Amino acid sequence: MPDTEEKTIAVIGLGLMGAALAGRLLEQGYATTVWNRTRQKAEPLLAQGAAWSDHPLRTCRRALISLYDTPAVEQVLEQMGDDLRPGQILLDTTTGEPARSAALGAKLARRGIHYFDTPISGSSEQTRRGQVTVLVGGDEQLWHDCRDLLACLAEKVFYVGPCGSAAKMKLVSNLVLGLNRAALAEGLAFAEAIELDPKAAFEVLWTSPAYSRVMDAKGPKMLSGDFRPQARLSQHLKDLRLIVDLARASGITLPLSETHRQLLEQCERAGYGDADNSAIIRAFDRQPGAAFLQPARGPRPAAAGDSFDE
Repeated sequence: MPDTEEKTIAVIGLGLMGAALAGRLLEQGYATTVWNRTRQKAEPLLAQGAAWSDHPLRTCRRALISLYDTPAVEQVLEQMGDDLRPGQILLDTTTGEPARSAALGAKLARRGIHYFDTPISGSSEQTRRGQVTVLVGGDEQLWHDCRDLLACLAEKVFYVGPCGSAAKMKLVSNLVLGLNRAALAEGLAFAEAIELDPKAAFEVLWTSPAYSRVMDAKGPKMLSGDFRPQARLSQHLKDLRLIVDLARASGITLPLSETHRQLLEQCERAGYGDADNSAIIRAFDRQPGAAFLQPARGPRPAAAGDSFDE
């Protein structure tokens, strides 16, 4: 059991994932100090018992960072640079750029600060329930100082190598995950186009070898048109661009991911960037702006659990 200081955790960045992480920490008994560029997003967490700080790294040895991308992480840490001190542990859950994450880790290590890229495989809703997988990249000896914290956040934790390795692994995971989501959307669109009931088609898919865990959470959202975000479409598009760029730099092409990127860009142009990533089904609308499917009626198949998401 960590001591009193170790039970005080800073959470920097309160988007969908950051807020879910802070809520999970509070539920598990960690004293949680929060910071966000706009304080308004912190209000629900403050009502649950979190503390606000303009200088969260001044008093917390361990911190979770959850921001949009690696440049945002670099900017915020530069802003808070005077509060950084040797011995601090920074767990960056941002889905970031592997090379820049590794460079940031090396830069901080020269100051005696322990930085780990720790992206999360799972949606914000799963994070609230502790039903996610965390990938860890960084010093193999030192990451054990975070095991209590990671155990409270995740069902599974994988150490995958030096700093930057977890960012790479997260992109691999997101590539497959996103294509599963796109395949489901295309399959439902195909069913509707050939005059099958999409809800009936989904029930068949869900119980057949075509099943993937993406269907558990995203199928009902696609059928009902409920695109309230668990993970935003534009966030996955950001990750997909990182995937495609990294593949090109590595000398390979990813034809399926290139097509997926185009579909997401089409959805973003149509105004679905801030919607849940299940809104990719709108890329298959036969008429621009038309509702693709009517809201589903009746119960959906009993699911074993929510699909893994970004």
